[in-house]
Amino acid sequence: MLETIGETNAAALVGLFGGVLLGLAARFGRFCTLGAIEDILYGGNDLRIRMWVLAIGTAVFGSFALMALGLFNPADSIYLSAAWSPLASIAGGLLFGYGMAMAGNCGYGALARLGGGDLRAFVIVAVIGVAAYATMSGPLAPIRLAIFAPNDVVIATPGFAHLFGGMTGLSIPLTGMVIGALIVVLALANARFLAEKRAIFWALMVACAVMTGWAGMQYIHDTGFADLAVVGHTFSAPVGETTLYAMTSSARSLSFGIGSVAGVWIGAFIGSLIKGHFRWEACEDPRELRRQILGAGLMGVGAVVALGCSIGQGLSAFSVLAFSGPVTFAAIFAGAAIGLRQLIVGFVPAE
Repeated sequence: MLETIGETNAAALVGLFGGVLLGLAARFGRFCTLGAIEDILYGGNDLRIRMWVLAIGTAVFGSFALMALGLFNPADSIYLSAAWSPLASIAGGLLFGYGMAMAGNCGYGALARLGGGDLRAFVIVAVIGVAAYATMSGPLAPIRLAIFAPNDVVIATPGFAHLFGGMTGLSIPLTGMVIGALIVVLALANARFLAEKRAIFWALMVACAVMTGWAGMQYIHDTGFADLAVVGHTFSAPVGETTLYAMTSSARSLSFGIGSVAGVWIGAFIGSLIKGHFRWEACEDPRELRRQILGAGLMGVGAVVALGCSIGQGLSAFSVLAFSGPVTFAAIFAGAAIGLRQLIVGFVPAE
């Protein structure tokens, strides 16, 4: 099959499939990073944060089950093969989380909203892509490299499964599956959440998107000749890559990231049509637009510094139990909490 359609096109199809699932989950399951954080902090509702935990646990279990079957090697992913800087994860996560609150969405959420006709989301998506590329290989790259040198921290053990496996003597796949199962149990240990069948289903579909991405890219990596990297879903640099492809497709190839970005938009568009929610929306308040542009810029910078966004680190990196996953996600949560407090109640000292 790879000889027929080409390796890069096959990678794009793998990304497209998972992206469509993620787009549908955003529309039908209301799967949203900022929404989950806002619900738990200001609404007293843990439904969507439990969806996140269930998606993470299932993705962890499934990813290491794929490893046990010889279908995926987590060590081939960037999250376990690249040097990890805790400082970059924390600083990038805080920037991303704060920017997410200012913009009202992460990159994934903005793509999902764009699929529903929200033109404000188009501005957010465009700015995220430009800011990410400016930080990755543009004028901000020297500053990033000066502050967060890529080889400052090198850890011999690539992730939690390898760490605990070495401590207990269990195999790495079994260790990962046990950790994933424990996370799933934690998510489901609530009677009200167990009654939310739709939420559970879409959380599982999010995990399915992660697992199919790993398995598909591993297959292409192992059987193809282009030596494509084993990558997962993330929505920062791939948004910029998609923009570049739209402008210069005759000189560029498709990729997993481009397929993933397009898939989220398509899935969200289909979902909004089915639910009857598609409608064109625009920003009528210049102050709101200014805040959203600033937030999007911070997200693009933060995601590159942290090597992933709320999906890239919060799901893809977490699914292989990379050290960066929970650290970055906690920093994103903290940054979003600061931003939401500023927007909702302001920084007024308690009396």
